[in-house]
Amino acid sequence: MTSTLYISNLIYTMRNFTAKYLLLSGLLMICHLLKAQDKPVEYLALSARHISPGHKTYYIDPVKGNDNNAGLTATKPWKTFNGVNKLILSAGDNVKVLAPGQFHETLSIVAHGTKENPVTITFATGKYDFFPDGAFKTQLQISNTNDVPYGLKAIALMVDSSRFVNITGNTSLINLRGKMIETFINHSRNIRLSGLNFDYHRPTVSEFKIKALTENHADAIVNAESEYSIKDSTLTWIGEGWRYQPDSYWQQYDPATRVLERLDIPQQNLKYAALNAHQIRIFFKQNPGFKEGMIYQNRDVTRDCAGLFIQKSTNVSLDHIRIYFMHGMGVVSQFSKDLNFNHVVVKARDGRTCAAWADILHFSGCSGKIEIANSYLSGANDDAINVHGTFLKITEKLSPTQVKVKFMHDQTYGFDAFSTGDSIGLVHPASLLTYQSNKLTNVKKLNNKEFLLTLSKPVQAAMETGDVVENITATPEVWIHNNTIEKIPTRGILVTTRRKVLIENNIVNRTHNSAIMINDDASSWYESGAVKDVTIRNNAFFECGGPVIGLLPENKVTSPKPVHTGIKITSNKATIKGTRFFDASSAGGITIIGNQITSSGNIKDIHKLISLKDCKGVKINNNRVTNR
Repeated sequence: MTSTLYISNLIYTMRNFTAKYLLLSGLLMICHLLKAQDKPVEYLALSARHISPGHKTYYIDPVKGNDNNAGLTATKPWKTFNGVNKLILSAGDNVKVLAPGQFHETLSIVAHGTKENPVTITFATGKYDFFPDGAFKTQLQISNTNDVPYGLKAIALMVDSSRFVNITGNTSLINLRGKMIETFINHSRNIRLSGLNFDYHRPTVSEFKIKALTENHADAIVNAESEYSIKDSTLTWIGEGWRYQPDSYWQQYDPATRVLERLDIPQQNLKYAALNAHQIRIFFKQNPGFKEGMIYQNRDVTRDCAGLFIQKSTNVSLDHIRIYFMHGMGVVSQFSKDLNFNHVVVKARDGRTCAAWADILHFSGCSGKIEIANSYLSGANDDAINVHGTFLKITEKLSPTQVKVKFMHDQTYGFDAFSTGDSIGLVHPASLLTYQSNKLTNVKKLNNKEFLLTLSKPVQAAMETGDVVENITATPEVWIHNNTIEKIPTRGILVTTRRKVLIENNIVNRTHNSAIMINDDASSWYESGAVKDVTIRNNAFFECGGPVIGLLPENKVTSPKPVHTGIKITSNKATIKGTRFFDASSAGGITIIGNQITSSGNIKDIHKLISLKDCKGVKINNNRVTNR
């Protein structure tokens, strides 16, 4: 009995030890896997990448793949983008992402395709979650966006130093799981993105709808995707990697009229309380502006990112792209050339009203030809389209052929505003008139805000410290046609470029401010410059803010010579409500012919719907005004 009991106890002890050992081994394995996952993702410099032999197909499957595989067959794919990120892809190469899933790293493409044999990246249809934790992060100086100039920006898709690359999404959704640039195209040419959709799991613009209103409180239904907390009567919006307590900047959207406008709602005297899930009550002594049935949008106003960013690139095409939401300054194209945006839909997903944190399409210092066609642009926090250059101020004259210039706006600086060989214009900021053209023989960047420019010929005696310089080379031709623009709290189209502009066959609905604004300023945003040839024809404007079309440079002194010239406004249809059709100042060579205007007032004479100040060479003929 004693020996039997001993053997039984021994077996029990061994079994218990084995179980504990297996459990411990399993825990150690899990810890090892977690540690492996926590290992920082490596992003190789171009010089450290291997060159693909070309005409190869690389496969990635985030569900069934393994990075220990060769990645050269569909049955043995890689799991992550890390294998592709170590390559310089060559002509005829293909990268096929076989299944949707999650990625904690950037797809960082360096590819040298040819016109006959481009490099192709293909996503299988589905939803792809991109997380910023292991993404490639870098400092980027982005026009109109530089509130956090030295902060690192995470990137989901990146095409760098590449040529002839096609990225095809097959209607796949790139779903951002934190603040990220959705796509970054850098120093590349002949790049085409098609069939991709972009969204945020948690948009950085939060929303609620007022369901009931009394004298001292409002009851609101918070959007299901707008996470929040309430503590000590204070509302805090909660996102993926960010938190924000509301300030006074809000937007109000009216579902009945589809009108979107900015609203100031101070928070000091508001108290928040939770009722039920995604139902809150807002207490106040005096209503700060809430209206029953309205939807209110709120965001942190810090400009720290962009949606898509195209920098120093040529011949870039966005085709059949759908954007449900993008954080930051929209699709920013900066010092890029020949851009084609076709069938781009920017529209909030059902249940939300905001698709763009600020502008939708923003072009700064571009050249060649910009074409925006067959697109739907809506749900922004700022302008739908903005095309401009940037004035830099002359701060010092070092010699007759050398001047020091400086970026002046705190949100626009850091990028290379000039290159050797560029043509420039010297401009008096008060009159906004160019008094000399010159050419750069050398450009030296002194710091993120200042440049030393060497000129091909001496500056004129008329030059004064405080004058501004415009990069004339970095001015594009623009063709905007067959688009619909609505749900915009500011302006539909802003354009300031001295090259040809054609805006035709567009529909612009109820923008809060002007449908089309041609500005030019050297004192606030420093967005240049003067226009020379603008045609606005066959567009339909419905109840936009006034003036519907504005030609309003911000010059402080007038001159016999106009700032803007060569503007033709023909065959447009406009329904206006208490606003003017056209305002202009310091402009010449204006033609307004064959427009049909429906006014809410008792006005029959189009001259009563037009305001002209310091203008010359104006022709107004064959326009028709009717009342409703």
